[in-house]
Amino acid sequence: MEELTWRVGGPQGGGIETAATLFARAVAKGGWWVATKREYHSNIMGRHSYLDVRLARKPVGAFRDQVDFLVALDGETLARHLGEVREGGVVLYDPRVLDLTVHKLPMLDHRVAEDLARRFGQADPSLREILSAYAEAGVQPLPYPFEAVADRIGAELGVPSLQARRTLNTIAVAASLHLLGFPLEPLLEALALQFKGKVKVLELNQKVAEAVYREEVPSLPFRLSPNGHEPGRVYLTGAQAAALGKLAGGLRFQTYYPISPATDESVFLEAHTHLPGADVIVVQTEDEIAAVNMALGAALAGAKAATATSGPGFSLMTEGLGFAGMIEAPLVVTLYQRGGPSTGMPTRTEQGDLMFAIRGGHGEYPRLVLASGDLLDAFLDAQKALAWAWRYQTVVVHLLDKFLASTGQLLPEEALRVLSLDGEKRLPPKAGKPTPFPRYAPEADGISPFPPLGTQGVFYWMTSDEHDPLGHITEDPVLREAQMEKRMQKLKTAQKEIPKEDQYTLYRDGEVLVLGFGSVKGTLLEALDHLPGVGYLHLRLLWPFPEIAPLLKGKRLVTVEHNYSGQLADLVQQETLQRVHHRVVKYNGRPITLDEAVEALKAIREGRAGERIVLRKGV
Repeated sequence: MEELTWRVGGPQGGGIETAATLFARAVAKGGWWVATKREYHSNIMGRHSYLDVRLARKPVGAFRDQVDFLVALDGETLARHLGEVREGGVVLYDPRVLDLTVHKLPMLDHRVAEDLARRFGQADPSLREILSAYAEAGVQPLPYPFEAVADRIGAELGVPSLQARRTLNTIAVAASLHLLGFPLEPLLEALALQFKGKVKVLELNQKVAEAVYREEVPSLPFRLSPNGHEPGRVYLTGAQAAALGKLAGGLRFQTYYPISPATDESVFLEAHTHLPGADVIVVQTEDEIAAVNMALGAALAGAKAATATSGPGFSLMTEGLGFAGMIEAPLVVTLYQRGGPSTGMPTRTEQGDLMFAIRGGHGEYPRLVLASGDLLDAFLDAQKALAWAWRYQTVVVHLLDKFLASTGQLLPEEALRVLSLDGEKRLPPKAGKPTPFPRYAPEADGISPFPPLGTQGVFYWMTSDEHDPLGHITEDPVLREAQMEKRMQKLKTAQKEIPKEDQYTLYRDGEVLVLGFGSVKGTLLEALDHLPGVGYLHLRLLWPFPEIAPLLKGKRLVTVEHNYSGQLADLVQQETLQRVHHRVVKYNGRPITLDEAVEALKAIREGRAGERIVLRKGV
């Protein structure tokens, strides 16, 4: 087979993410390219969580509507996901749950239970009845008593039942791979990586996997064999890729206040400050106001500094960012978008902060907004964001989203390269008695030399008020105009200097031209394989907006984005005066799948679609 999607579902805190990571690493050891998608509830424990692992013979960055193999570690997974198993697909489940009814699943949303009741014409259908109906429709049920298997293997190994049941995630993965005909050795290698440094835990899990593989299993209609050996590949999540990119870019100081989904990046940095070349301090602050101002202080002292947050935290940071804009301080804010407004949906994806990133705060100051489209972009863009903050002495907002943050993917090691980026205007120390320095003197490119605080031989004033070139407060109209024009000139300089390939990429031209930014990239690039005559223009630099108007003329324009209103469409129309004819949007918190993107764009190409198309897949 050319590709397969494996899904595992169960209660949050029940080892679901470990199972998916283990499965992904095992098949990757067998030469397959993998990508993983994590969906989880914002409650920490107990609520439903599931992960998809899509594997293929070539790199993948999109996910499908339906899965080939579902592992249900609880009854709720059957209720929620049986409808997403394709005809001919397999579901591995514990038969103990079949006598439960939908209203006896304590964490199942009432709306889902009512939908199932209406669909099956009963007030409270059982999981046995639901599974039977899907089996008649072509799904292959495979009962597998996970806990009983754990107890039996534990008895064979002389391990107490409670300890043996802690390996349920390994049992689920081993059973899946064994059923698929995949060899044991890659799984043992993946376990060694998963439990590195935990000798007893590793030994138990490897013995459990070996015991599962000794059992006889039925033959499936599809098999999974190794895909050759692919050395030199690294498995990362988006948050990890961004963190490593910051280290590669010379990050010295990062602040954060815990907030989903941004926290993962800073926690990863905290755990990897020992890496060769890493010379970084990570500080968890008391709130986001402190986070932005502490990072700002580090930047003023000469350190490449950043903070990472999500929407509510970014809201609190806007006054500090305005201060950075006024004093022309280099600062990176990594903004992980999630469902809003307010607390919204902390662990679901969205691209609703585009306009906020560009306009957030009062008054006007230059800022750059850069959006990463995939994990490799996240790694490279993190380096560019730090370099641009110092080149243009201003705020750079690096946009990601929850989907990218928690997506896992294999990347070639050689692609994770350290970029050579320069252009800083730091003022070196001067000998002799300290003298006043015109820190904010007008320059043709808008960028004055920057002496970090404490630079020998110079001093200047710094204030959040408008100021003259030395930093003294002023409200003089002539000086105000000069300073505003000096600061805003940086946007024109950046637009001229930043390479076009860092601003946008036209992957393919077409009469129907799709525009997107951020995490829609992987889905839309793969969708092109199914859409002759459709082009794709991917935008990376959202502000200052790139000069793309000539590319849009005479085209039927489509935007695809994860928000309600079509913010990219509004921005394109504002900046290019070109009408966007169709807005494809999704705002239920789940990422756009390959299948629904292809279906929507085919309808547009064939003249069967209106101006607004709402995508609704996902559970």
